[in-house]
Amino acid sequence: MKLSELFDKGEFVVTGEVGPPKGANVDEVMEGAELMKDYVAAINITDNQSAVMRLGSLAVARLLIEAGIEPVFQMTCRDRNRIMLQSDLLSAEALGVDNVLIITGDHMILGDHPEAKPVFDLDSVNLLAVARGLNEGHDMADEELEKPT
Repeated sequence: MKLSELFDKGEFVVTGEVGPPKGANVDEVMEGAELMKDYVAAINITDNQSAVMRLGSLAVARLLIEAGIEPVFQMTCRDRNRIMLQSDLLSAEALGVDNVLIITGDHMILGDHPEAKPVFDLDSVNLLAVARGLNEGHDMADEELEKPT
């Protein structure tokens, strides 16, 4: 049963979490997801957790779908401006990713690239409103979308 259906039924839901690799080899993250899949409703994919550069969570979310595992795409506001935040939400829709966990994100000084410039154009609360707008068929500039999310 899909995660959204479990929520609709008021079920107690357990999810797991995997962290994408620091590199492009997805074998370990996929093995971890395979080990968890029978015990959880979905698997969260962290988004450059602790501000450490890693493979993108959206790519891993799609790989989980292809493996028959329901993903939760974690999306931080830290690394993206409002254009990219909206673009990634549209990309998630196009790739069949139905679940998004929106978080503000850890500050860059905690990670492996402390000299990187934090974006934080929007925080998680603002991005939730943006996501609702995309679901309703318009972007932040109030432009109509060809297809809502």
